[in-house]
Amino acid sequence: MKLTEKRRICVAIVAAALSVSIAQCALAKNVKLTPLGSHDGEFCRFDRALILEDPDGTRLLYDAGRTVAGANDSRLGKIDVVLVSHMHGDHVGDRHVKHVNAGQCAKPGVTETATPNTNSVNIALAKKATIVTGSEMPKFFASKLKALGGDPGAAQLVRFGGSRKVGGVTITTVPAVHSNGVAGAMIGGELGDMLSAAGLTAYAGPPTGYMLTFSNGLVAYLSGDTGITAEQDTVVRGHYGAELVVINIGDTFTTGPTEAAYVVNTLVKPNAVIASHANEAATKGGKVIAGTRTDTFIKATQVPVYLPLSGRTMEFDGSAKCVAGC
Repeated sequence: MKLTEKRRICVAIVAAALSVSIAQCALAKNVKLTPLGSHDGEFCRFDRALILEDPDGTRLLYDAGRTVAGANDSRLGKIDVVLVSHMHGDHVGDRHVKHVNAGQCAKPGVTETATPNTNSVNIALAKKATIVTGSEMPKFFASKLKALGGDPGAAQLVRFGGSRKVGGVTITTVPAVHSNGVAGAMIGGELGDMLSAAGLTAYAGPPTGYMLTFSNGLVAYLSGDTGITAEQDTVVRGHYGAELVVINIGDTFTTGPTEAAYVVNTLVKPNAVIASHANEAATKGGKVIAGTRTDTFIKATQVPVYLPLSGRTMEFDGSAKCVAGC
């Protein structure tokens, strides 16, 4: 083999190696988003929980709810931050599945009671994670952590207009139009029994959504449970410039599919959206079921819509382009 040919081969090998290295570096700059639903590969009735991982490895659990199988769920891994949009049982976790795939997609087997602690508190305690919430919710979580032998200082406040940084992620809360009562079962004792008997809940301040700014520049809006709000235009789009939206579409209790599509198309105008909180068995075999709320939302939305199929990790670059797991 001639010397020039050897050099040509060496250059080609180095170029290929460099290309792989650049691709791996680019991949490392993506935000990873993994849904933790009740049934593998599906989008089911109680699915709300998401893990969002920053390129620097910081991992946030959003609205653990009823589909994370407690603190020992093997899908959790390391958790640095627990986010809770509001205190309703399907978000904070009044009960939960015993294991993944329990029950049916339309009726998951949420047989394990998590009150009065809540699933979110149990997970935060086991993972030594910080609970970051707005309104009056930090006081509730601090008292729970203290009662369980944890650090009440791990319940941290971030109110509207302020921010808190954990690892590479800047976190703030934004308004949501919903309710936010603490059920008597989560309070426990005589006071909890009295509230339940009277049909009342305890005040926990207004519900919230979250704005997350990741180290790769991606800005994500997690809507929580909300109706249409003026802040989705003035704050979520106008100030923060959300590029990726996770929005509830379940109707009756929150925005329905056409209302959520209006929020996306007209108010927030992101580059991509992930459907959430559909309150239905939205998929079968990982494919959307025709005529569902999820199907209606997809057809009404003008930007790419991604399904939160449980266990499937999606990766987004700094402009909310889905580059893997889509």
